[in-house]
Amino acid sequence: MKKVRLGQSDLHVTPICLGTMTFGEQVDEPTAHRILDRALERGINFLDTAEIYSVPTKAETFNLTEKIIGNWYASRPGARQKMQLATKVAGPSRGMDWVRGGSANLTGADIVAACDGSLQRLKTDVIDLYQIHWPVRHVPMFGLTYFDPSKDDRTVCSIHEQLEALGQLVKAGKVRAIGLSNETPYGVHEFVRLAEQHGLPRVATTQNPYCLVNRVVDNGLDETLYRLGVSLLAYSPLGFGLLTGKYDASGFTGKEAPDSGRIARYESVRKQRWGRSEALDAARRYNALAREHGLTPTRMALAFCYTRWSVTSTIIGVTSVAQLDEDVDAWGTTLNADLLMAIDAIRKDMRDPAV
Repeated sequence: MKKVRLGQSDLHVTPICLGTMTFGEQVDEPTAHRILDRALERGINFLDTAEIYSVPTKAETFNLTEKIIGNWYASRPGARQKMQLATKVAGPSRGMDWVRGGSANLTGADIVAACDGSLQRLKTDVIDLYQIHWPVRHVPMFGLTYFDPSKDDRTVCSIHEQLEALGQLVKAGKVRAIGLSNETPYGVHEFVRLAEQHGLPRVATTQNPYCLVNRVVDNGLDETLYRLGVSLLAYSPLGFGLLTGKYDASGFTGKEAPDSGRIARYESVRKQRWGRSEALDAARRYNALAREHGLTPTRMALAFCYTRWSVTSTIIGVTSVAQLDEDVDAWGTTLNADLLMAIDAIRKDMRDPAV
């Protein structure tokens, strides 16, 4: 895999990134370390985590994933130097009292303090890519479909103040590059505009959902990223397992449903975008299409992201070494023009059901 540049930063990463939100919940520490070892063996040099992981988020596992990764670094001399490390500061945490007391804000001071905590848990001196996990603005994300001006809160921290805090971290040598996550075209534009206006760090990336059942990025954010030179990190390329085919026969709660799957296992996940019946209906059509063309659903879904012009690096989340190998083995798969047209035809019928 030829390395790719993240935005206008000096970071060069593999086009496959190992996501880690299962570490500490579905994946115990010894298994997580085996997965990390195998990722290095397979040539992956890009690792993504977050202070809020593991998922589903709860007080008992808050920060746990970063600790597991930090322990791996400590036990593998030289591993840190081989990896580009990304992590994220949680956004407003209403309903999650274990995250900054459930604050509805994310101030500059919060960002600095969170970064210091991540550095300590990850047992490193620098974070290569530090991202804001979700905006303080009330925007469509995590299953919300529409922007609601009546919920716009002008008292929360401004983008300028957040950029200044991130700039402090870069200047102090604690962070090499900065990024966003779950952002909108407006948000990306504003972060770039203010950075250029005030001489502050320019965002290199935005990490948003992108897969066959959620292609909202293609509704305008793709042009924003292209014009501004910001890289897309695509998360959930398999739609939380929908696009592997494992829910095709039984759905999420049937007696044949895979208990290990996140949607089947966690009710909180089923209530979100990935658990919608229309998302499963669309996934079944994509999965059937893959089989018609001699591909597994997993391979087709990953190849779609791996080969998309707008995707710089695809974040894969796994629970075993075997899953990691399957996902990496899909690299190099190409989808012919007829198959791509058939994929677009399904989207025309069903749009983006897992928004």
